[in-house]
Amino acid sequence: MSTTVPPWAAADSYAAALHAGRGPLFLRRADGWLLPLEVERWCARADAVDRDVLDRCEGTVLDVGCGPGRLVAELAARGRTALGIDVSEAAVEHTIRLGGQALRRSVFEPLPGEGRWGTVLLIDGNIGIGGDPAALLERAARLLRPGGLLLAETAPVDVDERVHVHITDAGATAGTPFPWARLGTAALLRHAHGWKRAGQWTAGGRDFLALRSRSASSSAEPTKSTPVINSQRARKPSGDSPVPNR
Repeated sequence: MSTTVPPWAAADSYAAALHAGRGPLFLRRADGWLLPLEVERWCARADAVDRDVLDRCEGTVLDVGCGPGRLVAELAARGRTALGIDVSEAAVEHTIRLGGQALRRSVFEPLPGEGRWGTVLLIDGNIGIGGDPAALLERAARLLRPGGLLLAETAPVDVDERVHVHITDAGATAGTPFPWARLGTAALLRHAHGWKRAGQWTAGGRDFLALRSRSASSSAEPTKSTPVINSQRARKPSGDSPVPNR
């Protein structure tokens, strides 16, 4: 299957930062405003705030925009079925090296287990993916099983913006800009039509929102079994993990 790769996915500065495990790295708006990206935290192991988020996950977990894979790796270490997806080859490779399973794929492309995931994660600002929060929420609902859980990290300020940005290391900016969104909790709730608020909390200076998708009707068929994960690289299967196929 071909993968639709956004302009930033092959950005040398992003891949270099992930390989080095540190920034500086920013999202740059057209007006020159810079949003720092927390590369060091993303490339580290899951911290206490991350682990609290993962404690709230239900069933199988899909980490959308998994980056270098700390959350997927932590879930794998817990024996949980989890898959990371990211459009960056460097991010997927890093996730696999940590022991997680990952695919180089956009959330808007066909994915394994559609309609059967227990939890979808949109952490580290990934509610901004695609620059259209309503479309991303609609896609997340289609990925989840009926009554499934979405755990999203929101901006720590009251913001609701759609912009085009570049990834930059604060040096020369190159490449084609891509759409992005920034939303605070109140803004995300305004976009969450058809979702039920299931929790809201702040920890370590980070804000989070839990949303639950529509439940199945009483006449609906039971949710099917655990989705089979097709890993980008073949890995030796274990007795408690799905068998990856190419």
